[in-house]
Order: sequence, then C-alpha cells, then structure tokens
Amino acid sequence: MFLLLQVFSIYLIVHYSKYHQAMFGNSANKITGRVNKEYNMVENYFQLKRTNDSLVKANEVLYNKLRENFNVPDSVSKEVIDTLKIDSIIQYRRYNYLNAEVVANSVVSQSNFIVLAGANVKNFKEKMGIVDANRNVVGIITEVSGNYAVVMSLLHKDSHISGKLVKGGETGTLSWDGKEPNILTLSGISKGAKVAKGDSIITSGFSTTFPKGIMIGRVAEIYNETASNNYKIKFRTSADFYNLQYVYAIVNNQQEAVEQLLDKTKKQQ
Repeated sequence: MFLLLQVFSIYLIVHYSKYHQAMFGNSANKITGRVNKEYNMVENYFQLKRTNDSLVKANEVLYNKLRENFNVPDSVSKEVIDTLKIDSIIQYRRYNYLNAEVVANSVVSQSNFIVLAGANVKNFKEKMGIVDANRNVVGIITEVSGNYAVVMSLLHKDSHISGKLVKGGETGTLSWDGKEPNILTLSGISKGAKVAKGDSIITSGFSTTFPKGIMIGRVAEIYNETASNNYKIKFRTSADFYNLQYVYAIVNNQQEAVEQLLDKTKKQQ
C-alpha cells in the first residue's frame, strides 16, 4: 500500500508540475537512450559475422578492379562515344582475387600451415598466392582437396619467395628461422645497398604467384654477414599471423601458359 501511494504521489507531482514533468522526461530519455545503446551493442555483436562476410566480398570486388590486374595495351588517347560493354577489358585481365575463410592456422611450429574453406576453394589451385584482408602476403597454396585448401605460411622453414626493397630496388630471398613469429629474414642484399629501418619490402613480381608490389613487411634490424658481402636483414611481416580470419587467393590467368613455356624451355636444354 505504501509503494502504491508513493507511486501515485510521484504521478501527481509529475502530472501537475511543469518543472517536475520536464525533469522526469529528461531522465526518462536518458534511461531509454542508455537501454537502446546497450541493446544496439548486443545486436551489433551478433551481426558481426554477417558484417565481416559482406566486407570480405566488398574487398574482393575492389581488389579485382585494381589497375595492375590488367595488361591493357597502350592506345592513342581520343574522345569517343563509349559503346563497349562493362566487361570489355576482361580479355586483358591477368589477376583475380577470390576470398576464403581461415579455419585453421598455426604459428608455433617449424612448419606452419593455414587451412582455408569457402565457396571459392573449388577454384583454387596449387602455387596460388594468398594475401590477408589488407592485401599483405600470407603464403602459397600447396594442396587443394574438396572444399579445403592448405597454405604454406611464410612462417615455414621451406618457404622461400622473392622480396624487393622499395627504396633501392634490390631483390633478395625471404625465409623464416623458426624462432619468432612475424619476424622473417631477407637475404641476398649486397652491402652496397642503402637499407634503413622502416624500409618497405614488397613482392618482386619475378614469379607467377604474386603480382609486383604487394606488401610483405618492413625492415626491423640490419646485420653484416661475416662470411659474405651481403646484409642479413630482419623484417616484421605486415600480415598479422596471429589474427587471420579472411584471406584472398590470387588467380593468375597467365600462370599456366608461362609454366608450360618454362617447362618446354627446360626440356630443350
């Protein structure tokens, strides 16, 4: 009875007093706003996977529109009425990007692999390059079976790809000593090269796996090799191997033709 009378008293005060009515409305709005905010946070949390999936697909579309994916012949510039279809440059496309989800990943062994799954995996092939959601080098596909693909991570003792220093243009070989994840070695760089901490290392484009210019990492430490005329460069990978959720496979439409030509040349020697 006391509580009922108390509530009735508050109602009369709020209902017949402009000041108390305004104060009550303001407080009610604050409480309602806070409740709605918490509700939206919970709702957004359960929508994260759907949001991530949509962003991954959007990135795939954008990556496939990069100019470097096409080998478009030079032509004389002139104004014309555009009557071509939107996919008229498909004949010049060299690279495609296909997304996949990381379902398994290791970083602590000497031979680290990443397992991918997704609708696009059926189109994957061995020797395809893999990059993360920010287009940083992750590894190379070594096996495809059914709906899964296995990727040899950069953090693998047998992983050796070509890397290039952005400033000087010198090219070397990347490797991992199995000690510290996300820290790799770039070897084969002459002591005559000008190298500094923070310099960027990108793909050289000397293989059919990765296009030229994809980010690999940044120089962390520089050492002089006593037994050679080269530097031993330690660099930190741009890809975060501890937090891989979605990646992209790079499809080189000219890879098969180039490899067939190389095999033919080797047989003739």
